[in-house]
Amino acid sequence: MREFLISENDANQRVDRFLNKACPLLPSSLMYKYIRNKKIKVNKKRCTISQRLAVKDSVQCYIKEEFFQSKEGGYDFTNVSDKLTVIYEDEHILVAYKPKNMLVQKDQSGIQDNMNDRLRHYLYVRHAYDPMHEQSFTPAFAHRLDRNTEGILIAGKTAAALRCLNEKIKTHEIEKYYLALAEGELKPKEADLIFYYNKDIRNNKAVLYREPSENTKQIHTHYRLIQTIGKNSLAEVQLFTGKSHQIRASFAMIHHPLIGDKKYGVKQADGFGNQALCAYKLRFAFKDDCCLSYLKDREIVLKSGELIEYIQKYGENQK
Repeated sequence: MREFLISENDANQRVDRFLNKACPLLPSSLMYKYIRNKKIKVNKKRCTISQRLAVKDSVQCYIKEEFFQSKEGGYDFTNVSDKLTVIYEDEHILVAYKPKNMLVQKDQSGIQDNMNDRLRHYLYVRHAYDPMHEQSFTPAFAHRLDRNTEGILIAGKTAAALRCLNEKIKTHEIEKYYLALAEGELKPKEADLIFYYNKDIRNNKAVLYREPSENTKQIHTHYRLIQTIGKNSLAEVQLFTGKSHQIRASFAMIHHPLIGDKKYGVKQADGFGNQALCAYKLRFAFKDDCCLSYLKDREIVLKSGELIEYIQKYGENQK
């Protein structure tokens, strides 16, 4: 028998979701069977799959030891670097810069460099995360960027903070702004781009339509021209929805693909091997109280990066 005492980082989860994390070797079909047969209990009483766990609850598992993962022998995340370019950090959250050609999370088995594992290694060596004492929680970034899009990412260091970040991103109370260098001269200088989105999974490409159709979802992107750089346009872009390749496909749809973005039809690269796109600012536009209320109305702005350095270099050349 194995017993789990629910901590703050484990609380407010359904029983099945807690067990999926705490006992990853236990197949879901067996887990549901064991809950029905009372081989898994909460506070020594029969439980349900959807029952919410509270701090100091105990979960008793009368199941074979083979379903419990050993924490001995090291952790996979220590196989990647612990180096992060940290822009902001407090006891609840961390904001870091993701360079181009870096995944946010692994997309294959085995060792693969990625931002989530770097985050865990970074916190582990600084004694801010101890997986030995965590049963279901791991720190993680609350959103993603394309592999070849640079910029800032925000992570939750505690379960409560990560839940809050996920909720606030979903309700658009964390505003995300990007810098985009687009081909040609943007007209008008400011606009809302509203299209209907589908994903070509085979070619990993967004497909946009001007009118709704079956299996499409509306996407909303706003841009504001900041300055012209040669024959191209530097724009600040705000996302109101968050689909894969949304900004890249939207600019291609208005015949101004991002510089370097060969997938979406750019004609020139101007020194960029990939899309000239950078997530450069977050604004915490919270409408109500939460565990992160101290961040309300604060902005976090990236000061350096490949695209930002290119813009600064161009400005110096114009003097």
